Amino acid sequence: MTIKEVSEKFHMTADTLRYYEKIGLIDPVKRNASGVRDYQEADLKRIEFLRCMRLSGLSIGMLTKYLELSDQGDETIGQRKEILLQQRAEILAKMQELQDTLDHLNHKIDTYDEKIGKKIS
Repeated sequence: MTIKEVSEKFHMTADTLRYYEKIGLIDPVKRNASGVRDYQEADLKRIEFLRCMRLSGLSIGMLTKYLELSDQGDETIGQRKEILLQQRAEILAKMQELQDTLDHLNHKIDTYDEKIGKKIS
């Protein structure tokens, strides 16, 4: 796949993909005869993982650390799990905050509906 196709598939900019390659989050991508990046299945799996981790809020620095630990093998599973557990806790906290905000908005909407209903009656 070309960088444009990968960019569209994962809803990422081509600049982001090139940056990830530059800083080592993605291994150097093979090039075709014309010198154009030709992403392979392994590249796509890595990009999908990176996208998921970034959407979870994991920083580039922590993602780099996670991948470095992963490269060291199974003896770092505990450390990698801890990174994921911490990120999950952050997501759960954000979800609760969003739920509280939604509850507040719903309460306000209900209050306005009641006031509007009283005026119409």
